[in-house]
Amino acid sequence: MNNFEQDNLQNIERKSQARSGKEQKPEPLSAFNACVLRKSAKIHELSPEA
Repeated sequence: MNNFEQDNLQNIERKSQARSGKEQKPEPLSAFNACVLRKSAKIHELSPEA
C-alpha cells in the first residue's frame, strides 16, 4: 500500500469516527421544529399521495 492509499484510508476512518460521534449525540429539537414535524406527519397521514 502506498502513502496515498494509506492517507486516504486514515482520512476515511477519521470521517467515519466524526460521523459516528455526531450520531451518538443528537441535538434536541426546538419546539418549532417538533411542531413542524408533527404537522408534516399529520399531512402525510391524511394525504395518500404525499
